[in-house]
Amino acid sequence: MRDTSCMNRLSLSTCVLALAALATSAHGAELLAAAAGTNPAPSSRTIFLVRHGQYVSDPSVDEKIGPGISPIGAAQAHMAGARLAGLPIKFDAYYVSPMQRARDTAAVIGQNMPGSQFKVIDDLAECTPPTRDKKIMAEEKPDDMAACTAALNRVFAAYFKPAQGSARNELFVCHGNVIRSLVVRALGVDPDAWLSMSVGHASITKIRIEADARFKIISIGDVGHLPPNLLTGASGDPDRSLAIPALP
Repeated sequence: MRDTSCMNRLSLSTCVLALAALATSAHGAELLAAAAGTNPAPSSRTIFLVRHGQYVSDPSVDEKIGPGISPIGAAQAHMAGARLAGLPIKFDAYYVSPMQRARDTAAVIGQNMPGSQFKVIDDLAECTPPTRDKKIMAEEKPDDMAACTAALNRVFAAYFKPAQGSARNELFVCHGNVIRSLVVRALGVDPDAWLSMSVGHASITKIRIEADARFKIISIGDVGHLPPNLLTGASGDPDRSLAIPALP
């Protein structure tokens, strides 16, 4: 006859060990909390916003997609990717605008980060929200600006909030207007003030949302990974080209 009491004790011990192992992982903690009918505790979320690399305008390309990045833009993206890959963190999610210059930049960055898979978020597409600049306001269509504001509001509501269960690091590759608009939202200042900032190509903006929903702007338009001769896209940066100049 089998010793059923012994078998029951072994089964119980096995279950306890399995639950303990599950609870030690972040995902396991969330599963256990869900099984118990409780919500996981909020935690911090750190968002890295990378502007796309340099590109050359091409009016023949569909403006909703736009042109891809230039060779300079590719070099900038490689350096941004190397810097991000060297950080002592793991990225939990990767997002990218549907526009070609952002997708190209994400593809280059991804070469430095094996296993990265970027999810396309349509609301990250470049657009122009309302601004204090009267000239720009006169050139833009009110419906387009309203649609831009609505898209950025959706992005902010969906992603700029505390994580659940464990801290997260998330990477977004998008555009200058989008990044600046999200920064002023995080700061809680006049949303029309976004044009008072300037972020260069392949720059990194870092925003942390604490567990209690407080925002911390850690960096805006950081280009420390780029040499001076590859700085483009920000106020005061000259236009650059890889074309061979004529010999004086």
